[in-house]
Amino acid sequence: MKKIILLTAWIFCSTTSIAQKYATEKSSITFFSKASIEDIAATNAKAVSIFNVTTGEIVYAIPMKDFEFEKSLMKDHFNEKYIESEKFPKATFQGKITGYKEGIKGEQVANAKGKLTIHGVTNEIDTVGMVNISDGKIFMKSTFIVKLKDYNIKIPQLLWKNIAEQVEVKIEFTYKPL
Repeated sequence: MKKIILLTAWIFCSTTSIAQKYATEKSSITFFSKASIEDIAATNAKAVSIFNVTTGEIVYAIPMKDFEFEKSLMKDHFNEKYIESEKFPKATFQGKITGYKEGIKGEQVANAKGKLTIHGVTNEIDTVGMVNISDGKIFMKSTFIVKLKDYNIKIPQLLWKNIAEQVEVKIEFTYKPL
């Protein structure tokens, strides 16, 4: 499955020069939900992504079952009751990174705009992040808010104090040339 996602991403980002394309070497996706009874946090290090540094095109996929939680029951509820990972096994983003200069080394503010799909629902997002080009690698990070209702993720009435209506998502990718 990982190879199919990377192949699809490679085709999506195709240009005439291979040196312009970068693939994830390392990824970290975290989310945090602040609720009155219990905070919920999870991390996923299995996302895959392709980035075309020249055009700014980016695509990534996050396997939903690979989020790790402090408590195993949280993971079960996340996958079975909220995200429905059997039915919606991955979240994806397809878009463009703008505002950075390809030849400039160091950290730069950038903008990511595109389509985020979670739980089978696609919405446009536009968020600010950082791009750092250094030692032949590209580092990206961004933080943004996801509102559960925007992705048809329902919170049972009995659990409204346990789960926040929105979660903070942090994305960090390290890319190496393809």
